[in-house]
Amino acid sequence: MDELCANGVREVVLCPGSRNAPLSMALHAADTAGRVRLHVRIDERGAGFLALGLARSSGVPAVVVTTSGTAVANLHPAVLEAHHGAVPLVVLSADRPAHLRGVGANQVIDQLTVFGSGVLRYQHEIAVATAGSGRNGYWRGQVCRAVAASLGAFASGRPGPAHLNIPFDVPLLPDGEKTDYDVVLGRAGSVPTGLGGPSGLGGRGGLPWTRIAVPDGTGSTVAAPGAGEKCLFIGDLTHPLAATVASAGYPVVSEAGGLGGADVLAAGVHLLADADFLGAHLPDRVIVLGRPTLFRPVTALLGRADIVIDVVDNPGGYADLAGSARAVAPALGNVRPAAETAPADWLASWRGADAVASSAIDSALSSRDIATSAVLARAVAAGLPDGAALLLGSSQTPRDIGRFTRPRNGIRVLANRGVAGIDGTVSTAVGCALAAGPGRAMYALMGDLTFLHDVTALAIGPHEPRPDLTIVVANNDGGGIFATLEQGAPRHAASFERVFGTPTGAEIAGIVEGFGAEHVMAVTADELAGALAEPASGLRVVEVPLIRTDLRALAADMAAEIAAAVRCAM
Repeated sequence: MDELCANGVREVVLCPGSRNAPLSMALHAADTAGRVRLHVRIDERGAGFLALGLARSSGVPAVVVTTSGTAVANLHPAVLEAHHGAVPLVVLSADRPAHLRGVGANQVIDQLTVFGSGVLRYQHEIAVATAGSGRNGYWRGQVCRAVAASLGAFASGRPGPAHLNIPFDVPLLPDGEKTDYDVVLGRAGSVPTGLGGPSGLGGRGGLPWTRIAVPDGTGSTVAAPGAGEKCLFIGDLTHPLAATVASAGYPVVSEAGGLGGADVLAAGVHLLADADFLGAHLPDRVIVLGRPTLFRPVTALLGRADIVIDVVDNPGGYADLAGSARAVAPALGNVRPAAETAPADWLASWRGADAVASSAIDSALSSRDIATSAVLARAVAAGLPDGAALLLGSSQTPRDIGRFTRPRNGIRVLANRGVAGIDGTVSTAVGCALAAGPGRAMYALMGDLTFLHDVTALAIGPHEPRPDLTIVVANNDGGGIFATLEQGAPRHAASFERVFGTPTGAEIAGIVEGFGAEHVMAVTADELAGALAEPASGLRVVEVPLIRTDLRALAADMAAEIAAAVRCAM
């Protein structure tokens, strides 16, 4: 615990257990001394995602600590998300010693293979501690390796999960006798009695035992647009460069739609889906910012052989589904204003088409209220206070944000898009809010199934730090996104509702209030605006009832109206 603190770790999530009792006691002491902030949770799956949210929001490795057995297996979804989403997460799993494995002992699994191959940035099993073993440097060095690896210091150059498996033999807790275990906590000539010592305590005077350099990604860049080049940018859901590049005048399609910045193409995804417009206004080059995963028109564009594709992302984990990327680098070269490089008529065509398409969207949605998910998405985006952060669930929610929100600055978008699962979303939002600190405007938008899947994240004990967080639940009683996909076609109607729609009929108000959180029902735009205007003081859930029977028809009608409007304007 002391070496974690020396490496800058400040947030640790703990799940109760017997085999991890030594870690639990050390963590409690560190929390009492103000050296770390401890979060205790009863469900390991949610705990993993809570740690993921803490790390995702802060960029600082967060630690999750479990006992042995299935407790470790329940971390797998969060570990996978950390791997694919490049989030610095450190797993400390307690284990039985080797002589209790393979002999039928209780609560024993193979904890060294549970996360699969190619997922962890680093893994090591700590040698079982014995009194007087003199392994201070070894233990500290392994902690340094794990933290540095989670930040991308090793082979991949990309942040992600690291795992230290820690076998403990009995006795698991001190029996009151003074032992020489305590010497591992201090420097030579200094023998503190525990983690309640000076805040600067560390293996080497408060510094990490081993200082491991983490690549800063400044060695190479993707070339910025050159003179006369028609360059289109595609930004993933959370990439901060989308707003910067758009402000320089370049056409930027952001998966976050208007929340990507005031100057992005708010209707950009719709324009990419319009074959006639795109065919007449193809770019020479597409520069991909990050890892877009949401929209099929984007995937289709990036798979074209007649366009140069460059990717701004960490080379250790960039996405290139079609094998079309020409260059990949972690940074973008200095961008000159688009007026100095791109053809004026080409730029004007993209801007003009975006304005026409946006007007068509406004017209199509003008007669609908927030019971339509597209209207809800733009109402949430518009109603957030400046400087707020918004965590998006998976499935329909981010797609509505990407297609229908009006441009604005000042909103930080967060999401678990590494694997894009719905699991752990509430826990991730809680972690993001806790990392942001009190008084910061933190919001989340997710569907009812996503919310219910992780509803136990609301079970926060009375002694635990509590987040200031507003969760907007788009409740259409089921899986709305499936209506827009192939299985939502009329010919599959007989099976659709049971195996894809999956209604639950859950009473969200009772569930939320049962966990001691505030519940607000918003059925009008004004009620929603009122709920969003002031950041929550504590944990608040705003439920918005939706309909989902109109999603497929609305998507088809809107695509036709946008295409017609753009065609008339060209």
